[in-house]
Amino acid sequence: MGRGRVQLRQIENKISRQVTFSKRRTGLLKKAHEISVLCDAEVALIVFSNKGKLFEFSTDSSMERILDRYEQQSNAERQLVPTGSESQGNWSLECPKLMSTIEALQRNLRHFLGEELDPLSLRDLQLLEQQIDTSLKRIRTRKNQLMHESISELQKRERALQNQNNMLAKKLKENEKTQTEHAQCEQQNLSQNSSSFIQPPPATIEFPSLTIGGSFQAIEGANKEAETQPQPSTNTVIPPWMLSHVNR
Repeated sequence: MGRGRVQLRQIENKISRQVTFSKRRTGLLKKAHEISVLCDAEVALIVFSNKGKLFEFSTDSSMERILDRYEQQSNAERQLVPTGSESQGNWSLECPKLMSTIEALQRNLRHFLGEELDPLSLRDLQLLEQQIDTSLKRIRTRKNQLMHESISELQKRERALQNQNNMLAKKLKENEKTQTEHAQCEQQNLSQNSSSFIQPPPATIEFPSLTIGGSFQAIEGANKEAETQPQPSTNTVIPPWMLSHVNR
């Protein structure tokens, strides 16, 4: 006797309903995995239980990438539909999908933050751990890259400052050398000036003023004073007109 066809309707018993949901959910996830492996297809499966628990499955690519691809495909198909009442009806149908997508993204974000992990199974937790590990690797790679770039920039600044410091030290030494040479030159000039002496000017002989109508006595007294004074070593020649005037 063969197995009869099961009539599809809601199971009234809550316990039987929960058991059936658990079995069918496991089979559904298994079938999704099989079709993704056998047919090389990208599969994203999202299941909510009657209590609001989330059960999801995605291929090697992340759930967000598959949902983004779905949204792009849906937008491309909506652009082909003419505007009007039909487009408004499509928007009304698309709104619940977008709301569910937003809820799924928010839920995944809470899972990444370590919240609401009780509904997740062991496989879901393993997938979440793999995603977090991949994200950490990318973050560490980017952090190390930024650190290396910062270190290289600081090394360049250090070399530039070192070169500038060397140039300033060289200029300072040149200035000190120049000042030392100027000081030595001034000292030599002072020593030469102190050793030299000034020659006294030659003595000059002043003769008394003579007048033609003057008295002989005044001239004679002047001659006597001239005789009493020491004669200079140089020979002084008296002009003839002065001798003739004295003999008178």
